[in-house]
Amino acid sequence: MKALARNPFVQETLGAALAGYLRWVQRTNRWIREPADIDAAIAGRTPVIVAMWHGQHLMISFARPKSITSMGALISRSADGDMQAAALRRLGVHAIRGSGGGGKRSADKGGAVALLEMARLLKGGMSIAMTADAPKRARICAPGIAMLAKLTGRPIAPAAVVTSKRFDFDTWDRASLGKPYGLGAIVVGDLIEVARDADEAMLSAVRARVEAGLDAAHARAYALVGGQDPGRALRTP
Repeated sequence: MKALARNPFVQETLGAALAGYLRWVQRTNRWIREPADIDAAIAGRTPVIVAMWHGQHLMISFARPKSITSMGALISRSADGDMQAAALRRLGVHAIRGSGGGGKRSADKGGAVALLEMARLLKGGMSIAMTADAPKRARICAPGIAMLAKLTGRPIAPAAVVTSKRFDFDTWDRASLGKPYGLGAIVVGDLIEVARDADEAMLSAVRARVEAGLDAAHARAYALVGGQDPGRALRTP
């Protein structure tokens, strides 16, 4: 089964099916956006680093405004990541493979290489989407996203995309996947700047701001569709 899951043909087939499903969800939901004009809100500030909570990442491409013509996303090197990368390519998103958590585990899974690749792409004008969570620690912001912002001077945009009809999975990150023919919300929070000379204390403060920004974006998005964030109680010390 593991060999089958890693088979490139299987991954491409599943990725194509996932991309088709996501297009269906995007096309058949009625969307509310906050701010109403995301392009105007980020005008002159691109490229940006789009932050999201793990488990809420499958629909983040829906939040891409017209002004962002080039978009990349950090995807793990797992079998699930292979399928998601195949889907994203079909949605016009460049997949960067590796872990963004930081620390030894991230290095083992290509985190350092991925960080440098994302920095290179950001400097070249491509916006990057990445989950902010530490590995297997839902709703705890890892160092990677703050370090990327420091290295590149690009702002972090906390974002959430949710739908009123959805699958809520009983996973460590309370993953969600939207269903068609409902109401959807796309919320992008205030941009978070990181100084190039930020020290550890400043980076720690940035991580706290990212956590707060993502929590607020998700709470607001779920409220707009008449629900509650299933991951709101996940943060552990």
